[in-house]
Amino acid sequence: MKQKELAALSVAECQTRLLELLEEQFRLRMQHGTNQLANTARLRGVRRDIARMRTEIGKKAKVSR
Repeated sequence: MKQKELAALSVAECQTRLLELLEEQFRLRMQHGTNQLANTARLRGVRRDIARMRTEIGKKAKVSR
């Protein structure tokens, strides 16, 4: 996701999206472990999306204080 898209989301939406990304990361890790993962770059992309989402949640939590 792009930064502009993340800024438009609420904290609840960000947390929901974060859970979805963590589940996707788990599925990709399992596929990678069993040599079924065709696109290994997706694993790296999901990790980065998780980091972006956690950063945005932290920003929003800091602003709401």
